[in-house]
Amino acid sequence: MLAGCAHQAPTIAPVEAVELPRFMGTWYVIAHIPTFVERDAYNAVERYQLDDDGRIRTTYTQRKGGFDADESTMHPIGRVVPGTGDAVWTMQFVWPIRAEYVITYVDAGYTQTIIGRSKRDHAWIMARTPSIPEADYQAHLQRLREMGYSLEDLRRVPQRWPE
Repeated sequence: MLAGCAHQAPTIAPVEAVELPRFMGTWYVIAHIPTFVERDAYNAVERYQLDDDGRIRTTYTQRKGGFDADESTMHPIGRVVPGTGDAVWTMQFVWPIRAEYVITYVDAGYTQTIIGRSKRDHAWIMARTPSIPEADYQAHLQRLREMGYSLEDLRRVPQRWPE
């Protein structure tokens, strides 16, 4: 049971450093290799808020199955792994299990990011806007391939705003 709390260095390369305050805020999920909870997500959005104690309060919202479905929300707690330039986090959905969360790409303006995992089982392409240019999307797909991801299960998340 305690193995769920342990953290090992990621085998997927994180960015060198993240300016945590700049990373906070709203991110639209453009595409993902989803967890079971995120399958068939519409209007998926992650919001991060840095607490005074260093924890990252996270709010994930989605509509499951369509734009008219009821909104569902989760509130995992993120924690930065010390010594990682704030680029490796753990996300805790239920105690004592913490999931690896590695910021593998963030652009200079902090407007687009890729989150990955060492297992290459899940990934998230996110942006500050509900859509991104196709050239950017294709570049992110190439980045994921270069990280060793199979894109077979990658899914673009339908986004329609305003709701």
